[in-house]
Amino acid sequence: MKACGLVVEYNPFHNGHVLHARESRETTGADVVVAVMSGPFLQRGEPAIVSKWARTEMALNGGIDLVIELPYAFATQKAEIFANGSISLLESLGCDSFCFGSEDGRIEPFITAHKTLSDNSAAFDAAIKSAMDAGNSYPASAAQAYQSIIKSDLALDLTKPNNILGKEYVSAALSNGYSIRPYTIQRVSAGYHETKLSNDRIASATGIRKAIHEQNQELDPVSSYVPQPTMNGLKQYLAHYHSLHDWEMYWPMLKYRILSSSLNELAGIYEIEEGIEYRIKEMAKQSSNFTGFMNALKTKRYTWTRLQRMCVHILSHTLKEQMKHKEHPSYIRLLGMTRRGQEYLRTVKKGLPIPLISKLSSYQEQDIENDLRAAQVYALGLSEPYQAALMKREYAAPIIIE
Repeated sequence: MKACGLVVEYNPFHNGHVLHARESRETTGADVVVAVMSGPFLQRGEPAIVSKWARTEMALNGGIDLVIELPYAFATQKAEIFANGSISLLESLGCDSFCFGSEDGRIEPFITAHKTLSDNSAAFDAAIKSAMDAGNSYPASAAQAYQSIIKSDLALDLTKPNNILGKEYVSAALSNGYSIRPYTIQRVSAGYHETKLSNDRIASATGIRKAIHEQNQELDPVSSYVPQPTMNGLKQYLAHYHSLHDWEMYWPMLKYRILSSSLNELAGIYEIEEGIEYRIKEMAKQSSNFTGFMNALKTKRYTWTRLQRMCVHILSHTLKEQMKHKEHPSYIRLLGMTRRGQEYLRTVKKGLPIPLISKLSSYQEQDIENDLRAAQVYALGLSEPYQAALMKREYAAPIIIE
């Protein structure tokens, strides 16, 4: 059986994701589509709108055959580390290919970008440093640096989030000499960060979440942008846990973490650098909600995304030494599968190079502690008895959809 891998967050799973899964299967000729999905907290430093279990079930009802979790130590990271962890897991699972969405749907610019930057790494790094010293953020600096180096007609626009991630996916595969082959398909309609809902049936996850939040968790306004299983899953989650997740519900805990920690303790948190702990503490004192805190905290040098990731690590009390991980994930955490996914897993299971975890009780290594702590902190956003129920779910068997 041929397997195609997708790197996803499904926050939540929407019509664009259905299209991505279907076209990826067709483009690569895959029998099985495997999704490596972020857990409770995401690459942009946000809590997922619903649990990974609910998002897994949505995915399995939307064309995905197998869902595994991207560990916290990779999921809440800059694009390079996020991509390395994701593609490494898909390679470990024996996927023949991976497929991502991009601006124009051609893979050649991504391969050219990888080769150009590999051959000119010193010049690229120097150009990034120069741009950052001028006060630009890292993403803006990297895009400027690449444009100053590339001499090909196949120049990649690295100001686009999909292209940034895609470039890192391709680099992860080529740099490590993996056998997994990269493919890309052209994204349609709404952009990655587009916040407005359009008239068609494709909207970004960002826009869908914003609409739900603005309507006080009313789901009907987004019903045309998500498949029915997603709508059912969101409604069931609200009925079962009585709340969807966003940053504001964690603000009291985050503020407590910040104000009860010394400056030295904050400086020990992963990603806290260059004295930003002083500004974090001062802005927390002045802020009454998360949005106000972030608006006060943001500077030209630090992107909103990077600051949110810092907040995730403060919230989960993730120290620098706890994130000194291996370059690649050391286990595969299974979240769910269809019967077709189960059949594929049966064919590759004996040859897996790292352990497959279907029950936490079967895996006792310390390298999963970051994931467990993140899951517990994520559950604390709910009131009781719902937070206890979600914590308990972490230790239950993975979902299997008939």
